[in-house]
Amino acid sequence: MGASSWMSRIRRRGAVLMLAAALAAGAGGLITPLTPASAAPDALRIDVLSNRADLISGSDALVAIALPEGVDPSQVRVRLGNRDVTDAFAPRPNGQFAGLVTGLPIGESTLRATGGGASDDVVITNHPNGGPVFSGPHVQPWQCQDGARDAKCNQSPEYTFRYKSTNPAERDLKPYDPDNPPSDVAMTTTDQGVEVPFIVRQEIGYQDRDQYKILQLFQPGEDWQPWAPQEQWNHKVLVPHGGNCGTDHAAGEAPLADYSGTFNDVPGYTDSYVTALGRGFAVMSTALNNLGHNCNLLTQAESLVMAKERLVEQYGTIRYTIGTGCSGGSIVQNTVANAYPGVYQGLVTTCSYPDAMSTLAQFLDYHLLRRYFEDPTSWAPGVVWSPTQFGQVEGHISHLNAVVSDELFTKRLSDPTYPCEGVPDTEPGDEGTRYDPDTNPGGVRCFILDYMINALGPRDPEVWTPREQRIGRGFAGIPAGNEGVQYGLEALRRGEITAAQFVDLNAKVGTLTIDGKPTPGRYPGDRPALDNAYRSGLINAANNLDGVAIINHGGPDPGAAHDYGHAFWTKSRLEREQGHTRNMVMWFGEAPLIGNPDWATEAMLAMDEWLSEVEADTSASSLPDKIVANRPDDLQDRCSNLDGLEDIEVPGVGTVCERPEVQTRYSTPRGVAGGPVTNDVNACELKPLRRLDYYPISFTDAQWQRLTETFPNGVCDYSEPGVGQGDTRTWQTYQDTEGDVVYGGTSLGARPAGSGVGTMSASFLPLLDQ
Repeated sequence: MGASSWMSRIRRRGAVLMLAAALAAGAGGLITPLTPASAAPDALRIDVLSNRADLISGSDALVAIALPEGVDPSQVRVRLGNRDVTDAFAPRPNGQFAGLVTGLPIGESTLRATGGGASDDVVITNHPNGGPVFSGPHVQPWQCQDGARDAKCNQSPEYTFRYKSTNPAERDLKPYDPDNPPSDVAMTTTDQGVEVPFIVRQEIGYQDRDQYKILQLFQPGEDWQPWAPQEQWNHKVLVPHGGNCGTDHAAGEAPLADYSGTFNDVPGYTDSYVTALGRGFAVMSTALNNLGHNCNLLTQAESLVMAKERLVEQYGTIRYTIGTGCSGGSIVQNTVANAYPGVYQGLVTTCSYPDAMSTLAQFLDYHLLRRYFEDPTSWAPGVVWSPTQFGQVEGHISHLNAVVSDELFTKRLSDPTYPCEGVPDTEPGDEGTRYDPDTNPGGVRCFILDYMINALGPRDPEVWTPREQRIGRGFAGIPAGNEGVQYGLEALRRGEITAAQFVDLNAKVGTLTIDGKPTPGRYPGDRPALDNAYRSGLINAANNLDGVAIINHGGPDPGAAHDYGHAFWTKSRLEREQGHTRNMVMWFGEAPLIGNPDWATEAMLAMDEWLSEVEADTSASSLPDKIVANRPDDLQDRCSNLDGLEDIEVPGVGTVCERPEVQTRYSTPRGVAGGPVTNDVNACELKPLRRLDYYPISFTDAQWQRLTETFPNGVCDYSEPGVGQGDTRTWQTYQDTEGDVVYGGTSLGARPAGSGVGTMSASFLPLLDQ
């Protein structure tokens, strides 16, 4: 079904949607999860709308006070600590008694409301606009943008206008001057039936030391307040993300394109965010959610939470939030949704990976295997490898995927001396410049693991290198190890490689040092880094994804390190955790990596319909059950949008859609070594090396002796969970009340009652309480 079909279906349901919105709104048409004015509560109650009350930032908070029957608003008095802030509150057009409380001091303060003999109070914890809020101490150094007024990169928001042209050849938004309006402004009708000129206001500001953007259909010259927004907003939010994986130490740019960081702009292509704007969505983006700029889950989640707070405080409450993005954009969505439930309600992922850390283990294996395979001088006498056998050990059709992965990602991300944006070149002894193992061991390591040391924690002194001993601290722990991994085991059992090849490969593949340099032997991985990688969500256990709807679309991989099989890692983890995958839809098409360029928009529209049905479900069912029950009947898995392709029969094999190799659903080196289909064991528990386990394969005594030397502590036992493997913990903080780091994180605790309610409709609120 094409995008036009989705549009037609949604228009047919317009009256139902508008009725549901009105019911949710109370007076004034504002969609809000709060009790409508017509149903007064039994007691006076403070509701912090803009965020959890303990995660407020920027010194302001949008607050509503629900009044019991008989209490006149004029009787209400509100104090913030010793300061009277009653004047900030008034009856609003949406039926709420609400106000924007400003001037919040850093730290805790008590907001107290009294009236008619009733009272309520809530403790609000305010954090700096420049952060951090829960991610722990910021990476240093950091280069702010031009125009920043302080070291936290704070800068007043800037507003500009853009518009959609009536010229069909102009797919992107163009600059709009309210003082000299162009003559080719298109009209648009939102999904709530509101027709307005397609003019968009773009707000660009800085939070958490980096850029955010908020775009809205906006009528210049008309007022907009959070309790009285312009009528064209449907109170939904779309969040685009960027691709790749990077460790910049400088402010960047918030992405908007569907395939940012993965594909160049396609002429004539309209990004889904433009379609979303035309339907009445707000579009919100942060630079820290461009994974190619920031590969740190903690600051990704933090920037989203902060930006959503800004949006609620300036524009109004949110019904639900949909993410969209390719490659790194899928990683952000999958990991943030699992570690911080409630940030998103729907995920639209493509070129998909479940996380960065289990993928890193795969790519590190590629890096090691390349060193052996591509150096025939290292092969034992009589051992000869073919390129086909390289791929068989790597779990791929060819060696190309390993080469691309290594050249594009691993070599850069595993090299702490690699230049990264915002870090000056090495100056001996200057710890503010880039790391050099010999001349500047205390310098900044442009290494993905050190970039997220708050989550992983430093290495224990017992494994410190001389360089770590010299500077008196450990580098970030390594949440992966290859001790016990029998590379090529399944290829050996299938007869694709010989016993001599298997033995020689495993004896010589080696491992990497903390500086990313090859070294003989194997490494078990670091504790507690492995434990922390799972608990923080850096390795995505998928144990909290039952509260989001997911549409994934992809296509065949020409060797660009984006096998469609990576999406099946997520699917397999969901199956393990939930016993089903009915909250996830999979589309496979013929366009490389993405399936179909138009699917980003089509999937966004389908997700919108899915979530609107969940939102309207007022039953007592759990949220996961509502997501499954309200998935549209015709929103199903697909295999290609080419008519008839799915029915092509291959003799002796089956149809195209039954052939994983056509979908590039390949394995990995650890999969070929016997690892689970979930691909989330970054270091394995060990079992004794036993000759009987290889039957009917036989080894010579010399070969067996070599295997015992290669695996002195045993080989992987994949019947057991991995080392440190466990569930992702939700809503963790990586700092204490003094702002000092808490390595590995600790729970934020229960959401303060009545807070965060403006960030999603009532149907989705249970997510915040996980």
